[in-house]
Amino acid sequence: MSTPARAAQPPMQWGLLILLVIAVFVNYIDRGNLSVSAARITDELKIDPAMMGQLSSAFFWTYALCQIPAGWLIQRYDVHRVFAIGFLVWSLATAFIGFTNSFTTLFAFRLILGVGESVAYPAFSKIIAKDFPENQRGKANGFIDAGSKLGPALGTLIGGLIVAQLDWRALFMILGFGALAWLPFWLRSAPKSHAGEQTKQVAVKEPSALDLLSRRAVWGTFLGLFALNYAWYFMVNWFPYYLEKQRGFSTQKMAVLGSLPFLMIAISSTAGGILSDRLISAGHSSTLIRKSFIVTGMLSAVIMYPAGIAPNDDVSMGLFLLACLIFGFASSNHWAVTQTLAGPNAASKWTGFQNGFGNFAGVAAGWLTGEIVNRTKSFDGAFFAVACMAVFGAFSYAFIIPEIKQVDWDAEKS
Repeated sequence: MSTPARAAQPPMQWGLLILLVIAVFVNYIDRGNLSVSAARITDELKIDPAMMGQLSSAFFWTYALCQIPAGWLIQRYDVHRVFAIGFLVWSLATAFIGFTNSFTTLFAFRLILGVGESVAYPAFSKIIAKDFPENQRGKANGFIDAGSKLGPALGTLIGGLIVAQLDWRALFMILGFGALAWLPFWLRSAPKSHAGEQTKQVAVKEPSALDLLSRRAVWGTFLGLFALNYAWYFMVNWFPYYLEKQRGFSTQKMAVLGSLPFLMIAISSTAGGILSDRLISAGHSSTLIRKSFIVTGMLSAVIMYPAGIAPNDDVSMGLFLLACLIFGFASSNHWAVTQTLAGPNAASKWTGFQNGFGNFAGVAAGWLTGEIVNRTKSFDGAFFAVACMAVFGAFSYAFIIPEIKQVDWDAEKS
């Protein structure tokens, strides 16, 4: 009697996972398509690099600020419906960018895009914790992370080709309106939760926001994620533009070669997660393995500086591919550090604060890169800033974060 029930469970869960992976794939295409079309937009709307930096930052202002409110909505109401509304908002914001004719309206829709997308990661965490058993969560998180990296890879490739063959407006309309086809499948297939449902847990102290913010380990993860995101969002939001404007690549060449570094991150992120888990399962120290993978991955971003200034295109692309291939090791391990340190009763709150803080790196990377390029007419200084942030992030994970084990919230702060 029990065998059929167990046999029927995995298809339902993996069907849900496919929808989540598609959603995060679309999520990252939509936040990164501004970079793919940046060269055309700047020419048509007479936007300089500094203004493009402001457009890049606009998304992250609302995305970061809405992380905590989004988590509250998802905790209080049906997570699947909240996620559906967020998906609808960000898809329509993407589509309507195709109708804009000014910097102001484009800026406004980038702000709305950040509001809609802010529900994504809090929803992913809630759904995986609720609908996936413990022995499937590692795979589920791994596939979602791979989807977030494949989004920019295929978005750069396909988006660049659409811009080259049609125009930048067609790209936003096709992506925005086309993504709406996902919604009926989500509303029909996603299991329904009940508003305000609470998970029964053993009575363990849940730390307050003040308690969280007074811990050294918390700030280590905040600063580490900020640095990691600075390098990541620089690549997502500026790399295609850099290839066209500084390297002189055609839109078609940018589309093909610009997608490869993101593909490297997707591959190494998945492999790094699997390998680190296996090493820990074999008896190696979680602290040693997680920190080694993250620090190695972070320091690889330093290679982006010589890659960015190398005069030879082949050498430059080879170094970018190497840097991104190693960078994925950090990408697949940093959330595992937070989850272990926080424990089940503090993981969602810690993650919400960390993701909110860390995503202000998108604001910083957008603004600073735009200012550097506008003033110097070169990306050299921008790549140097990425290298400096990478070293800072590696230091944060290596030395600010203590031993990676669950924090004793009743113990003296450290």
